[in-house]
Amino acid sequence: MTQTSDLTQRRIFLFWLPLAATWLMMSVEGPFLTAIIARLGSPEYNLAAFGVAFSFALLAEAPVIMMMSAATALVTDRPSYLRLRTFTHALNAAVTLALGILLLPPVFSFIGRTLMGLPEEIAGRTWMALLVLLPWPGTIGFRRFYQGVLIRHGQTRRVAYGTIVRLFTMSAVALLLVRFTDLEGAIIGAAALSAGVTAEALASRVMADRAVRSLMAETGEDTGTSLKYSQIISFYVPLALTTVLALGVHPLVTFFVGHGRFAIESLAVLPVVNSLIFVFRSLGLAYQEVGIALMGKNGVNYLPLRRFAWTLGLIVVAGLGLIAWTPLGRIWFELVSGLSPELAGFALIPSRILVLIPGLAVLLSFQRAVLVHAKRTMPVTAATVIEVVGIVSVLSIGIFFLDAIGIIAAAFALLLGRIGANLYLMPILRSPLLTRSRSTSTRGSSASASATASSPHATTSIQRATVGWPFSFPRPFPFPCPFPFPFPFPMTGTAIANRSRNTTANSSLKPQPNRCTLVPPYGGLTWNIATSATPVSKSRLCPMAPGSPSVPR
Repeated sequence: MTQTSDLTQRRIFLFWLPLAATWLMMSVEGPFLTAIIARLGSPEYNLAAFGVAFSFALLAEAPVIMMMSAATALVTDRPSYLRLRTFTHALNAAVTLALGILLLPPVFSFIGRTLMGLPEEIAGRTWMALLVLLPWPGTIGFRRFYQGVLIRHGQTRRVAYGTIVRLFTMSAVALLLVRFTDLEGAIIGAAALSAGVTAEALASRVMADRAVRSLMAETGEDTGTSLKYSQIISFYVPLALTTVLALGVHPLVTFFVGHGRFAIESLAVLPVVNSLIFVFRSLGLAYQEVGIALMGKNGVNYLPLRRFAWTLGLIVVAGLGLIAWTPLGRIWFELVSGLSPELAGFALIPSRILVLIPGLAVLLSFQRAVLVHAKRTMPVTAATVIEVVGIVSVLSIGIFFLDAIGIIAAAFALLLGRIGANLYLMPILRSPLLTRSRSTSTRGSSASASATASSPHATTSIQRATVGWPFSFPRPFPFPCPFPFPFPFPMTGTAIANRSRNTTANSSLKPQPNRCTLVPPYGGLTWNIATSATPVSKSRLCPMAPGSPSVPR
């Protein structure tokens, strides 16, 4: 029987709204702090130093960013809560130690001055700001773990309440430091960020107390089916690699921008442009946890979630376009961000180039949600690899061969890299990855046994699986098993239908010895594998995909 979804667009909106408000409030941080820094002394140097320091801080927190998604997907009982909490604490300690090593003067001097070529006026301020940001990655991981617990229990409003605490603390610290100290603008911005995330982390733990007590009150013993550390690692490592690659590209972008034309001006407007883009991109970033939490068993709510994603994507693109392509852009950069008219004009062009990024962010969040819900995290990493390679390639060509302006080359690189990642995962929008059913029909099983016994040559077993690759091959396209493709192509497959049924052999699907026949419907790759129903030895099994049944070859 086909499952139908009763998930309405209104319910998705109400579930998404507090999380979107959380991200939207966080997106205010950037414009608020850059506006303060721009109004203090040496704005070009301090804005550039704050942007570089923040890029390093983002790289340090990258391994813990996906902890919210992990907690939303994995924390279901007491043992899973305790194990994932221990894993989170260990990971937080590791990333804090890594940032501390970066702050060692010889290490920072080699990376900042030698590799990145930062001028001394920027390098010194960057080191001080990064020192103040040392608590940032650990508190982020702590906070996102408990926010995931809240989302798992449907308490998304409390996530938004924590962000209100963060913004209030950040604003108060920034204004107090401006009023009563003579600190550099980059240091004030870093101190405000650290204070805000620390306060939010503590507030999230307090608000999650009821959910934690309900998990800890369970009296069931740890069984063999409980979440294991090995399962956490295999699930989380691809997600961590994804964010490391995605956020690690920010220092790379800074490196290339610093070697392009108009380097100082480009570095000065880079955090301002990123802040504006993030305001609209944040609405899409909130959608990943929504998709994970609401997808439902066997992906029954896939279609209404996809419809909401398309609608949201169009809205955020239109919103950013309204600013970037109208006189509102000048008003934003000059009056709100506090840039000079010259720097404001410098920031307009990259903002217009990046106008599609918020919509692509919504699309990517939905694609990732489908994969995380299906416990297929490796394709998420593969898509990010494609994005990072695209960004670095375009920047290399633009800066070193075309002598482009740094911020312009960066804008084109970010856009084209993101398009590549979305295209790689595009088949998910056409054929979702559903959890395969482990049960088979009794009638089908008995019929299969009797049919095989009576006529083993008249039946075939047909199985179907989708590969996450956006290009199709000619029909049919046979090739030897095991599959010769390098990583990640075989790994991106998962069973969307796993129905073994008896049918008379079809001449159009006649299997060849040691070959699998691929037929590409919907523009993606689908294995239609017709094999004899006669049992085969294990030595002749050809793996289709992780978690999928093997098929004879």
